[in-house]
Amino acid sequence: MQKTFTAECENRPGPAWLARFREGRDDAARWYLGEGVPETPSAAACRAALLRHMPELVPHYDDVCELVGDDDLAHRILSHYRPAPHRQGCSQAVWLGEDGPALVRNYDYPLHSITGRIELTAWSRRRVIGTGQRPWGGCLDGMNDDGLVASCTLGGIARRGEGFAIIMMLRYVLETCGTVAEAVEALRSLPAVQLHNVTLLDRTGAHATVFLGPRREAAVTQQRTCTNHQERVSAASRSALRQRVLDEALAEPSTTLETLTARFLEAPLYSRKAAFTTAYTAVYRPAAGRVDYLWPGRRWSQSFDRFEAGAYTHDYGALEPSAS
Repeated sequence: MQKTFTAECENRPGPAWLARFREGRDDAARWYLGEGVPETPSAAACRAALLRHMPELVPHYDDVCELVGDDDLAHRILSHYRPAPHRQGCSQAVWLGEDGPALVRNYDYPLHSITGRIELTAWSRRRVIGTGQRPWGGCLDGMNDDGLVASCTLGGIARRGEGFAIIMMLRYVLETCGTVAEAVEALRSLPAVQLHNVTLLDRTGAHATVFLGPRREAAVTQQRTCTNHQERVSAASRSALRQRVLDEALAEPSTTLETLTARFLEAPLYSRKAAFTTAYTAVYRPAAGRVDYLWPGRRWSQSFDRFEAGAYTHDYGALEPSAS
């Protein structure tokens, strides 16, 4: 199984973005609608929700809606409001020792559904390097040039609520916030469509992990490790096991950023399951404005000082069929 990742600088969406959206519109619709056709809000209701909760993004949303033209479903998709629930894996940890601060994360998801796009954007006064995901604007993880990093994991069962996709919420904090404190306050005010955890780090070493989701209050913790549960989980779960491995690594006096990162490329953190493949490992270093994307045998570095367009195709080999 192979997957190609591309890196491009695209300050604002334009003709190239529109061509990609049209090519991937069917995939974007499947993401938004899920299996079957759940009840979805009107395009007007979607824009109103954005205006109420993330007004700073509305001019950018209006621009992409104008690009796609008179396409009601596309306008709903592009809002990221009330999409179908989805499951994902992921593990992440905050490093505060030598060579830090840093945030290390694995993104686990079916490879065929990943956009595989690394972007440097400049929508407003902040530049953002992020791992983009369809259909527009979404960030699986990212960093702005103020030195704020944000990354997400699934927080538990895939129940659906009245809120936004987490990937748009990450974009919002990276566009509008410069510190962990600002990002925490922003996330507290945003409704998430399903349970998610967001780990935040800034160049000073300030950090937080925020538990979000429908029908619960946002909880702000100082956890430095995070997998796929919130306050409670069965000790026998893979999520608990992965977090325990990370906690033990951070507690070990001999651990370095290099050895911690290497641990992410090993089981049980690194997954070769087809349903939740570790698509990439990212190491964000906000003080340096740099992110390293890692695969076994390959490192691809990007920074605000030196962002290089290009492509890399990784061969994952034969993947195991069972879910993680």
